[in-house]
Amino acid sequence: MSAIAGIFNYGSAERKSAYDEGISLMGSLSRYPADDVRLWSSGGLFLGCHAQWVTPESIGEILPWYDGQRGLAITADVILDNREDLANQLGVPSAELAELPDSRLLLLAYAKWGEDMPRHLIGDFAFVIWNESEESLFGARDFTGNRTLYYNDNGARFAFCTTIAPLLPLEGVGEQLNETWIAEYLASPSRLETIDASSTVFGRIKQIPPSHAFAIRDGNLRIKRYGAFEHSSTLKLSSDEEYQEAFLEVFGTAVSSRLRTHKEAGSFLSGGLDSGTVVGLAARELRRRNKVLHTYSAIPLESGGAWTSKNRVADERPMISATVSHVGNIRENYLRFENRSPLSEMDDWLDTMEMPYKFIENSYWFGNIFEQAAKDGVGVLLNGARGNFTVSFGPALEYYAILLKRLRLVKLYREIYQYSRFKGIGRKRVLSYMKDRLFPAKIPPDERSALTGLIAPELAARTGIFGKLTEAGIDLSGKRLPDMISARRDQFEQVHHWTNSGTSGTKLSLRHGVWYRDPTNDLRVVRFCLSVPLDQYVRDGMDRALIRRATQGLLPDEVRLNGKTRGIQGADGIARLAPSWPRFIREIEEMCGDDAMAEWLHMPVVRAAASKYKEIPGPAAIYETDLTLLMRSLVLYRFINRLKGGDLNEQRMDEAFVGSA
Repeated sequence: MSAIAGIFNYGSAERKSAYDEGISLMGSLSRYPADDVRLWSSGGLFLGCHAQWVTPESIGEILPWYDGQRGLAITADVILDNREDLANQLGVPSAELAELPDSRLLLLAYAKWGEDMPRHLIGDFAFVIWNESEESLFGARDFTGNRTLYYNDNGARFAFCTTIAPLLPLEGVGEQLNETWIAEYLASPSRLETIDASSTVFGRIKQIPPSHAFAIRDGNLRIKRYGAFEHSSTLKLSSDEEYQEAFLEVFGTAVSSRLRTHKEAGSFLSGGLDSGTVVGLAARELRRRNKVLHTYSAIPLESGGAWTSKNRVADERPMISATVSHVGNIRENYLRFENRSPLSEMDDWLDTMEMPYKFIENSYWFGNIFEQAAKDGVGVLLNGARGNFTVSFGPALEYYAILLKRLRLVKLYREIYQYSRFKGIGRKRVLSYMKDRLFPAKIPPDERSALTGLIAPELAARTGIFGKLTEAGIDLSGKRLPDMISARRDQFEQVHHWTNSGTSGTKLSLRHGVWYRDPTNDLRVVRFCLSVPLDQYVRDGMDRALIRRATQGLLPDEVRLNGKTRGIQGADGIARLAPSWPRFIREIEEMCGDDAMAEWLHMPVVRAAASKYKEIPGPAAIYETDLTLLMRSLVLYRFINRLKGGDLNEQRMDEAFVGSA
């Protein structure tokens, strides 16, 4: 795990030395802990690596590395999960593989497959390779962007880095903001900051999108997508048991490969299926290695989470404890994070993310779990973030609608009867849900969520942002019924869905020296799950049926067969914000009086929302649209004030911002 950086002055035959600017880049990375810091420079090229040693093979690794025999140099931020398969294809003996760092495997793969090599990789990576004989630079980012790679290209100099801040002081870059990015942040009601996976909040800094590679050759920068999920053929096995065995084999391999660290191993753990299965498989594997699994579970304040409905559980400790007791070999941590709130963590998150963000309700616990894991000596921190679209996929209502369209009435009747019992709801209610999906209410094309009103009308008109969001398939109304089948397809076709988790995961990893790893997002797991027939995921009235059947014995039945309750995050948000409420409202009022912010925000909408919260509201307000609107506007306000030293009023907008083109 590393932060990488580099400069390539490619714009003339006599290339300007890149050394001084490269040293500046590396100096800016000193804020992060490191086991080793190295650089390599040759004329107009500079490569650097701010290394954190997480895997056994990375201890003592020299990066950047120059292979004089092949005339190749590399700097890399990488953990590969298919090392054995790669070694077999590359002819690397097992004894040699045991000592070979992942970066050297990357070089061998490039020597064999050239620019096609990212297609052969499974893992988390961002890397850059210099080909001396071709005088070319090549790099790539993993398929869902679990590691970041930012760059500035001015036609003569290509500068890149794992983080944004080191690039800003470079000549010709600066802090000019990308108004189109901010328009998307404000106008989209979704949790995605942007639909342009190549853009950033800064106008002159872009990023290599997930699943993309770049090459600089003959004075030209070319970026292309190297991998996409094609519609795979349906997997046909002989029995349910064979599907379950195949599922556990593929998923178990993904979990096991992500436990590769010379440090301790940890995992997020909620009361649900995804993290529970990850923990069950990880703890079992670690027992074979004579190691224990550390688990981290956020729990609400005692005064904050008791108001939710009986089927939405804020405090999941009973289910978590059941998993811990059943699985064993776990050192559990229940973390309440007293005196932490979305407001208290805001500046810290802006430091970490280097841009405005939207996961406000969860911010108080997510980053602090990394902090605790680092204190416990954890090197890899597992999670199950992509599980809803892979291992625990199971869209019952959508499947039942398909059965009805195909007139599979007998099977449909039996499924609805069993589903109503499993979920504890009446059959009429199930039929009503199906009707809504078969005949959804028509939403006027111009109807929009109140969250879309946050953007200043002039900014919306200037950027044409609502048209762009509509064209990208963003639901501006916020009323479209969920369709998990379509959502899963979009997840693996549209790369902008992957930018959030990769950005936060990379930057928290660097800050704390703990690598964020998701086995539910393993390429092998994704390909397998996309090939499994739909009726394996919905069966006998159970949604998420494949994982429920496959984990029999691995998880306790109260977790495995739980169809009536679900965890809910951030339910204690108002209780956490309450001590700071007067300061929160005061800051909102200051923001409303800032003329410069009126260039971004539709102040009448912000003021109307603020008028509802003069006093501390009830606990359910944490999920209200108006409070979300205020928190998003405050994130942007603090970001811009921090960037501009707190004084925007004397800065002309046409001087401060550049477009995204």
